[in-house]
Amino acid sequence: MIQQERLNAYRIMWLFVFFDLPVETKKERKAASDFRKTLMKDGFNMMQFSVYSRHCASDESAQVHMKRTREKVPEKGQVSILKVTDKQYGDIINIWGAKENPLTPGPTQMEMF
Repeated sequence: MIQQERLNAYRIMWLFVFFDLPVETKKERKAASDFRKTLMKDGFNMMQFSVYSRHCASDESAQVHMKRTREKVPEKGQVSILKVTDKQYGDIINIWGAKENPLTPGPTQMEMF
């Protein structure tokens, strides 16, 4: 009998992609725009203009999305990828102006047994 591992806040992952891409020429602006569109098509959501995040149900899923992101990085600029557990993500504090706002809830998990 195969023992099923339950999803928990330490196995569920979040990916963050931070980037600083040049936009001085038309070609650079297009490359930056294409990169952002690629992230959104892969399920990333914009947190800030150059910061995108994505929920992943497992580390294996996170690895797939990290690989896809690496393959689409433009020739110029800097891109960083950060992987954190759902537990760590839950500790984020969002502040807009002087008002703190709670995190937007992550996707709900459905467990089949």
